[in-house]
Amino acid sequence: MSQADKAKQFAALHKKGEPIVLYNIWDAGTAQAATKAGAKAVATGSASVAAAHGYGDGEEIPLSLVEIIASRIAESVDVPFSLDFEGAYADSAADVKENAARIIKTGAVGVNFEDQKVQGAGLYSVDEQCARIAAFRQAADEAGIPFFINARTDLFLQEPDASKHAALAEDAILRGQRYAEAGASGFFIPALTDRDLIARICENVPLPVNAYMMKGMPEISELGMLGVSRVSFGPGPYREAMVDLKRKVETILG
Repeated sequence: MSQADKAKQFAALHKKGEPIVLYNIWDAGTAQAATKAGAKAVATGSASVAAAHGYGDGEEIPLSLVEIIASRIAESVDVPFSLDFEGAYADSAADVKENAARIIKTGAVGVNFEDQKVQGAGLYSVDEQCARIAAFRQAADEAGIPFFINARTDLFLQEPDASKHAALAEDAILRGQRYAEAGASGFFIPALTDRDLIARICENVPLPVNAYMMKGMPEISELGMLGVSRVSFGPGPYREAMVDLKRKVETILG
């Protein structure tokens, strides 16, 4: 299957009310394990990929190494593959476009692309992030790939007090709407667990909404009823695997 066909297939898996479940992987081996278990698509989590190679999260792992890892994953499975690309290792729209082209060449068909300033503080303004998304879309269009840009807002992730999330909902909806106009394919709202707010965003943002499984999150079936189109697990699978590995090594070593 061509990269373009995989991209189309990946987009089609995002169904409102019937969310695609992405149990995040971090290398070619875990991608193959996931597909053997029945995964229709695979997606990395940036923290997992970084940790698996001895780096911290937040674009510490070199982009050149990310390219190699992404290429190996794309080549090792027949299903669509999406990369957590953090902030695209870039600030300006021009640099986003350049790095987007590099990732598209790996064979990935989608990315998570966040609006926080990975190497700074706070979030990009709506206009700034829209320009960055548009640049990413331009790179995809020039490559002839209907690339899935899962635009992540870090509004809720950067506010640890869940009681304040309701006050951020309108800003999140505005970002989702504007990101759609800029060329985004999906809208990712990590750290939001409130059922009513999730449903409100799903209703008002014209993009498939991605929810992130964490403590306090509704079950996947309920998320579907709220209108969610995609559910992911972030670094959870990697952390659980490492806990299991450590426990087994401790048992063996006595």
